[in-house]
Amino acid sequence: MTDGEDTPGADETADASGAGGSADGATTGGTAIRRDRFSGGPARGFMSSLAADERIFAADLQVDRAHTVMLAEQGIVDDEDAAAILDALDDVEAAGHGELPDAEDVHEAIETAVIQRVGPEGGRMHTARSRNDEVATCIRYRLRADIFEALETVVGAREQLLDAAESHTETVMPGFTHLQYAQPVTVAHWILSYEGPLARDTERLLAALDTTNQSPLGAAAFAGTPFDVDRERTAELLGFDGTVANSMDATSSRDFLVETTSALTTLATMLSGMAEDLVVYSGRDYLEISDDYASTSSIMPQKKNPDTLEIVRATAGEAQGALQRLLTTLKGLPRSYNIDLQEATPPAWTAVDSVPPALEVATGALTTAEWHEDVLAAEAAAGFSTATGVADRLAMAGVPFRTAHEVVATVAEDLDPGQDAPEIAELEAAAEGILGEPLTAYVDAETLEATLDPVESVAMRDSAGGPAPEAVATQIEEARERLAADEDAVAERTDAVATALDDLESEVADYV
Repeated sequence: MTDGEDTPGADETADASGAGGSADGATTGGTAIRRDRFSGGPARGFMSSLAADERIFAADLQVDRAHTVMLAEQGIVDDEDAAAILDALDDVEAAGHGELPDAEDVHEAIETAVIQRVGPEGGRMHTARSRNDEVATCIRYRLRADIFEALETVVGAREQLLDAAESHTETVMPGFTHLQYAQPVTVAHWILSYEGPLARDTERLLAALDTTNQSPLGAAAFAGTPFDVDRERTAELLGFDGTVANSMDATSSRDFLVETTSALTTLATMLSGMAEDLVVYSGRDYLEISDDYASTSSIMPQKKNPDTLEIVRATAGEAQGALQRLLTTLKGLPRSYNIDLQEATPPAWTAVDSVPPALEVATGALTTAEWHEDVLAAEAAAGFSTATGVADRLAMAGVPFRTAHEVVATVAEDLDPGQDAPEIAELEAAAEGILGEPLTAYVDAETLEATLDPVESVAMRDSAGGPAPEAVATQIEEARERLAADEDAVAERTDAVATALDDLESEVADYV
């Protein structure tokens, strides 16, 4: 069967970023796709997405190749025409996006470029498809590559954080709640508090990848096609895991964009907290940021500012804005295709372009920073941060915790300004007043002295997930096991796509 007309009717529109869209007529004439009725007017430039579509130029060429191979295999286009089209696509790729003819979008431009090289028979490339399913496939194809890059960045950052944590399992530092001294912890424990969310970010991105990696191709405008197409075959050639079954769903839905942008926004929000911690710690002289991640003032020569981290902190707002823009664009859209969807893809590109680089910078700043262990050790006891440990010791000796809390709170209230911890005598007096008997009836003085020491306070908190060196070592070991499993999951998906694209290249070579 040879049929050079587009399956969609004249009311077809197309997506962007891409693709913009307008009426799509028959592929007649030797040099262009005719849209005479809609070819002029001031709105043409407003609707055009050709420049923005450079991002999916390579994706569109691959989609065109897979579709053409399938058409030939199904006998819808003869082998000679398929070979000419595939050869023209190679020529278009070699010329580059900048040499495409003027058009509303990259899809129309590539098709016109093929027709210019092949003649009217080049228009057979668009048989049994619409720009609607074409662009949805291109976006998924390109986004898949971006998710892979994001995943590589995340798993790489996790490995760096685990290495840094391993170097600081016994480096005691102050822990905070409400930005006030709370309890002593370790640098490793603090680092692991960010590696954990990154592990969950990996899971979210893998889930987004699996949602994205489904092919809409073959759905045509939204109502399918009368041609005997093999949707599974084009999905296989392009490295997709399967197809979006319902043809209307295939061209209309952009939930995969939401899922990806949401995952990256979640990551960015966590990252802003990490950056804020590092900015605060730098200001408190807990650490010194490497010169590679800092800058100085234009007027104050003594300044060393953690500027890169402040940009990282702002990235969360950029990602959150992108997600809100995307959700607002999609809100209330009727089925099936609407040109609003042209504006749905740029927010996802914003997220994939801004968040992974911010993660690289934040991770680099953290792992190259010099921790001032003497300052950290001195600060670890500030603000009677071992108070909870004393209350815990009393509770472990049989005093109801709320009563123990009252004893320690009474002492804390009467501490002199600048006094980081009470004397044993002060604890004794408070206990006598509340418990009616000496504190040493419950805890001996030597144990109390040890409990007031931040290092010992950390060591006693050896519950699962706690800051004690042994507990942290277990967390690192378990985190490395999770990381290895996630690396395998990413590699498995990467290899599957690479194999599929190699097969596509081989199939194309058989024709050209």
